[in-house]
Amino acid sequence: MNDSVDESPLTDNIPDHSAAASELRMATFRLARRLRAQRAVDTMSDGQFAVLAALTVHGAHTLGQLADRERVTAPSMNRTVSLLEGAGYITRIPDAVDRRRVSIDLTDYGRTIVDETVRRRDAFLEESLAALTPDERETLARAALIMRKVADK
Repeated sequence: MNDSVDESPLTDNIPDHSAAASELRMATFRLARRLRAQRAVDTMSDGQFAVLAALTVHGAHTLGQLADRERVTAPSMNRTVSLLEGAGYITRIPDAVDRRRVSIDLTDYGRTIVDETVRRRDAFLEESLAALTPDERETLARAALIMRKVADK
């Protein structure tokens, strides 16, 4: 009689959750890496795309607001914004009341880049999901809700 138990590292039967946490971390990072590779502009860094995505979702920001949102220093964000502006993805808009204040917003070209990147990433996931069984897709749908719950902590 074999006393060994074949358990998944992601089960509640493991009192020490370190193996499950490690497995989840590695799988999440690997999928995130594959998704990041699906982009409209190969030369754009993840940080640069994050700025475009933030502007898409949250609208125009000042440099300081963008730096806070992305958790970087203002000088670092200024370099990123300057690169994105030079490439035509964003524009700086002077405040009509306070000329010292400048808002940063997407150009139409920047919005197109975000839309195309999102389309490519969704297409990658749709194709990947289509290759799975219905049970696997159902499991991933439930896992997505749980992962969002963990991320929102």
